[in-house]
Amino acid sequence: MSGILVGTCSWTDPALVRSGWYPVGRRDAEGRLRHYAERFPVVEADASYYAMPQERISRMWVERTQDGFTFDVKAFSLLTGHPTREAMMPDGMPADARDGGVLDELWSRFAEAIGPLRRAGRLGSVLFQFPPWLRPGARAERVLAQTARRTAGWPVAVEFRHPDWWRAEQSDSTSALLADHGMTAVAVDMAQGLPSSLPPFVTVTTSRLAVVRFHGRSTSWGRGSKEDRFRYAYTPDELTSWTPQLHRLAGQVEQVHVLFNNCCGDASVRAAEQMKRLLRVSHGCA
Repeated sequence: MSGILVGTCSWTDPALVRSGWYPVGRRDAEGRLRHYAERFPVVEADASYYAMPQERISRMWVERTQDGFTFDVKAFSLLTGHPTREAMMPDGMPADARDGGVLDELWSRFAEAIGPLRRAGRLGSVLFQFPPWLRPGARAERVLAQTARRTAGWPVAVEFRHPDWWRAEQSDSTSALLADHGMTAVAVDMAQGLPSSLPPFVTVTTSRLAVVRFHGRSTSWGRGSKEDRFRYAYTPDELTSWTPQLHRLAGQVEQVHVLFNNCCGDASVRAAEQMKRLLRVSHGCA
């Protein structure tokens, strides 16, 4: 499977479920995924960031979707250095990233959980979204090297949240670092002009995959509630401005994942549907 795959960063977001996008009779867990997969060829599973995923659930995802449907899976929070609530840790494990034994066990469980997706050829990438306090430097390079060792053989995509990674004077070094580790650089669309705004920098660091995540353009980025940060409805002109770049990316890599994270009501699925029409791409699944 090749080309441009368009989808959203969740199919289970409560605001989407409440929006009425899922029809009556397809609002249970199985029905929602089947309904989504009939309309889009890719999705990002973001629940795995908040709680350790389970092999049993991954197996059900494979069973409930057609051949060719692709899952991008977000890495568990503690694996990227984010604070994690004890209640989200499996089996009462301490949420202590300094404990090597805890980290070893979490990495092992995460690898086991995504196993069914890998074996079925359904794993598009594992997204490592690093926190905004991880800035360019020796410590960050060690973190990336450790991540590369832990994920050998996995398709990995990296989204940095500190703006310095993609400043003009740093961008070439960032691209080279990710390319050396075989990691896909994630480009983002978001509001510009804020202290925490990430430049809309697009670069190819692997020939296999490019990823663009659309966060919306809310000026509440970096503050406020989740809905404040991600509440945004893209206009046709805003989406159209991206289409030449996305087509160029498609000519450089095997596959492009375009994922909408403006998760407020049904804004993400509506934007994804519109982007599919603008790009004139089909569903994309066999």
